[in-house]
Amino acid sequence: MSQPAGPKQQLTLLDATSIIVGIVIGVGIYQTSPVIAASVTTPVWLILIWIIGGLLSMVGALCYAELATVYPEEGGDYVYLTKAWGRRIGFLFAWAGFWMVRPANIGAIAFIFAHYAQQIIPFRSGHNDLTIYAASLVILLTLVNILGVKSGKWLQNIMTTAKVFGLLMIITIGLFFANTIETGLANHNSHADSNLYLAFILVLFTYGGWSNISYVAAEVVHPGKNILRALVAGTLLVTAIYIVINLAFLRTLGMEGMSTSQAIASDMMHITLGEGSALFISLLICITCASAVNGMIFTEARIYYALGKEHRLYRLLGTWDAKLDAPVWSLAFQAIITLALIILLGTDENAFERLVVFSAPLFWFFFLMVGLALFRFRRRNKHIQAGFRVPFYPWIPILFCLSTLFMLYASVAYAYEQRHPEVYWIIIIMLSGIVASFYDPEISG
Repeated sequence: MSQPAGPKQQLTLLDATSIIVGIVIGVGIYQTSPVIAASVTTPVWLILIWIIGGLLSMVGALCYAELATVYPEEGGDYVYLTKAWGRRIGFLFAWAGFWMVRPANIGAIAFIFAHYAQQIIPFRSGHNDLTIYAASLVILLTLVNILGVKSGKWLQNIMTTAKVFGLLMIITIGLFFANTIETGLANHNSHADSNLYLAFILVLFTYGGWSNISYVAAEVVHPGKNILRALVAGTLLVTAIYIVINLAFLRTLGMEGMSTSQAIASDMMHITLGEGSALFISLLICITCASAVNGMIFTEARIYYALGKEHRLYRLLGTWDAKLDAPVWSLAFQAIITLALIILLGTDENAFERLVVFSAPLFWFFFLMVGLALFRFRRRNKHIQAGFRVPFYPWIPILFCLSTLFMLYASVAYAYEQRHPEVYWIIIIMLSGIVASFYDPEISG
């Protein structure tokens, strides 16, 4: 009797690292750097905050490395939450991800892609342009991933490589070829009101995404070794790039110039290369966005695949197409929900912000629950020695949980302050998920 089709171990260390770097290094570095510079008063604090963000990301990566090597299964957070807190919590995580968190994250980055793609090839005017570009990106990359793991991972490797080389070009120009401002790195931001609270929120947001590698743990070759290596290597590479590119911005623009810039990479390149640099920056940001979106589409569809494998009501999501070598239905439904959000919010000029507000509180809540799951597993399975073990336990997991608790508080406070209609959508969808969980035979039975 033939075995049912399913994921195979075919993601190498390079593939796994490329996924992490591709998702984490999005456009956040271009959008948050000026605001962070405006929130501190000295270059020392600016660089120190990026270093602390990298250290906290490494703390989280070490926690996830233990979880993923002990339970190298498809679905990542869904698997950990289900095993630690029961089927209902795992189900609610997948439910929130399916209807809100994952499509909102993909849609938010797709809108930034659309903004810069419109600058390269403007074919109409108005916000409808953005909707068309954003929707087209999601459809195209979903189709690439439906064609199989190989096509998805190779596209990810190519785009991540192009993105890193583009960033290295910006860094090289900023550090070695641009004219240094008169006061150099020692200048202060005289107009800044110190707001370390906001700065840390934005830094941790910019570092987000490295945990997605856990969703494809079952597809990583030698997961016991390569998941840890990919998490550590990916986090170190991202941290180094973020620190050095901020040094390049500082050298060229200074604190004053950084904090007032509306397009920081464009401003830096314009100083050195003139008007012709605008097209290069727009193209680089489009590649950056496409790489992040492709990585999210590739990894996050595996959450719904894991849900469908365990819950009969959603078994269509848990089918793996043997011919195409992909979770086709999970990818397709993920795209449909994402496109619905893009169309609903596409006419709003604040679509990116609203999508972030839409997803952040639940994202950080479940992230905290995953951190707490590590303590639960340690108490249950003290005899388990297989896989990576977080060093300096319990202090590193405690630090991880405290940082996620802080982000949960910050995102809830921000959502409450803004009072967008999406806040009510969150409540309605989560209440419907709780009701649905009581009609699921795998949970209630």
